[in-house]
Amino acid sequence: MAPFIIDGKGIAERIQEELKPRIAYLSAKNFQPGLAVVLVGDNPASQVYVRNKEKACAKLGIASFKYHLPGDVKPEEIFDLVEQLNQDTRIHGILVQLPLPPQILEKEVLYRISPDKDVDGFHPYNLGRLMIGDPIFLPCTPWGVQELLLRSQIEVEGKNVVIVGRSNIVGKPLAMILVQKAKGANATVSICHTRTPNLLEHTRRADILVAACGVPEMIKGDMVREGVVVVDVGINKVGDRLVGDVEFESVSRRASFITPVPGGVGPMTIAMLMANTVKAAERFYTRQTGEFCPGA
Repeated sequence: MAPFIIDGKGIAERIQEELKPRIAYLSAKNFQPGLAVVLVGDNPASQVYVRNKEKACAKLGIASFKYHLPGDVKPEEIFDLVEQLNQDTRIHGILVQLPLPPQILEKEVLYRISPDKDVDGFHPYNLGRLMIGDPIFLPCTPWGVQELLLRSQIEVEGKNVVIVGRSNIVGKPLAMILVQKAKGANATVSICHTRTPNLLEHTRRADILVAACGVPEMIKGDMVREGVVVVDVGINKVGDRLVGDVEFESVSRRASFITPVPGGVGPMTIAMLMANTVKAAERFYTRQTGEFCPGA
């Protein structure tokens, strides 16, 4: 029996439609949400991601500010730019596109972003709030994975979720989201990685398998059980093909639900970034005026 293909693009479009009344409310008050994106260097994939974010902003009526710095930029220059953006009242969300060139430590930049404008959810303050179950801004890709499951009516509570990948961007924060005592969570979560022995034993136990390891088509059909739900976070270029971290053909024969690449998790990341930006703008508006935004 063929699996149900989870339409991340369609779900992302619905989420963005849900944001429009909230943006319209702010616009009626002459207040426009603003997102600043900092791009360093000429990484082709990063340029595509930034263009997609700019398109989403334009579609929703969010002001977009792009800052493109050369690849040999000095760390102090990007630090100064982030501080300027922290102080700019037109900007409610700041996103520094990763990866950064080797002369710049990512954490040195990310830690300088104001937690109130950290719409990527990577600042230690926001990750700490996620850890204790009181988040403000959830990291966009893990939040997008959770929303894919929720909106596909896939039960997470009580399920064995196995995440292959332990990055600070996906693996670890996703585990924190799904283990919380909350709707769309309450799962039993395992994180596997390059030092995990007998990976097969873990992946075959999964009710829900999330592949976020950055290795093209690493997860094969013999690594999953019948009826598994598979979320493929990876996106890799192999020759002229875009593939995920899951070998789609063999795994889809066993899966009950599976995300495609492209068109699965990718659009959700941008939708959740837009949601965080609107939330950041609403929080700023409330602090400035004392008026609570009804859609928040």
